[in-house]
Amino acid sequence: MFITFEGLDSSGKSTQAELTSRKLTDSGEKVVFLREPGGTRLGEQIRSILLDVNSNIEPVAEVFLFSAARAQLVREVIQPSLARGEIVICDRFVDSTTTYQGYGRGIPPGDIRAINRLAIDDILPDLTFFIDISLDEIEKRQRNAGKIIDRMERSGRKFFERTRNGYFELSRTEKRLHIINGERSPQKIFNEIWLIIQQEVHRTSVE
Repeated sequence: MFITFEGLDSSGKSTQAELTSRKLTDSGEKVVFLREPGGTRLGEQIRSILLDVNSNIEPVAEVFLFSAARAQLVREVIQPSLARGEIVICDRFVDSTTTYQGYGRGIPPGDIRAINRLAIDDILPDLTFFIDISLDEIEKRQRNAGKIIDRMERSGRKFFERTRNGYFELSRTEKRLHIINGERSPQKIFNEIWLIIQQEVHRTSVE
């Protein structure tokens, strides 16, 4: 099973990805926990470039950098792990490119689809959880945490509005994508996610 977590920064998606990984591990499953960009030596190097506030990266270059890291991760880690019957949990995956670089940066949908298709080699998640919170809540959390803002997080409110709306649009066609209200306690959010995972496991076992 391949499970991904999506959301704007400070939404709590990483917390939920970690809780899910821990729960599945405690249940006796072999779990591989990854993040994007990253998860490989090349991916971590690309991550440093993409998040560096001193990096001047054009939108087209940005989409290729994210996709290069993803292509390496898919072939080096995700495909072999799934082939061994392990559960893969990834903090971000292909939907981030569709929403951030597609809806957010304005790269044409056809170009995004073509680049995504090449990068993922037909590997798509079985389940995707979009942890949704308002932009006001994001700004509040970042202020309260005294968070140092990286290059992507400096893209501006309009950019994040377009990106957030992109996730809603994506959910209309991608049935694997579940929108989760992230403005609740972490435990309540996780309870909803865990129920969906159990339902998916039951569905696939019946099939």
